[in-house]
Amino acid sequence: MIDSRDIKDLHPIVASLAKTLIERAKNELGINLLITSTLRDNECQAKLYAKGRTTPGPKVTNAKPGQSFHNYGVAFDVVPVIDGKAIWSTSGKALEIWQSIGKLGKEIGLEWAGDWKTFKEFPHFQYVGGLTLKDFQAGKRLP
Repeated sequence: MIDSRDIKDLHPIVASLAKTLIERAKNELGINLLITSTLRDNECQAKLYAKGRTTPGPKVTNAKPGQSFHNYGVAFDVVPVIDGKAIWSTSGKALEIWQSIGKLGKEIGLEWAGDWKTFKEFPHFQYVGGLTLKDFQAGKRLP
């Protein structure tokens, strides 16, 4: 089962963007970002999809196996770490932190899932280069 946190497992374009986001968050916001997820295989995606459905816990994704951009190495998740503590909350002051991180990500060309209309995912960033999920499912890849 592949459930990576390693930037090296991302497509090279996406890995470069992830490194840039981490550097800019540190330099411009004084926030350390920890990568919590990069590449996932279908088995891992199925396990995540089951949470809140057939296994205990809250729903963490609406993407079935093959339906997540993580499955193609073009998405990653982060968490800000402030004073040694991961900030998972998305309310109050924490929301401002996430919005600042999301803004940086968008400035460098990433899509930020905090902007999604439904099932907002503040930790999630992706770069698909104009390709759709159906393109990836059909075997197309970033250059």
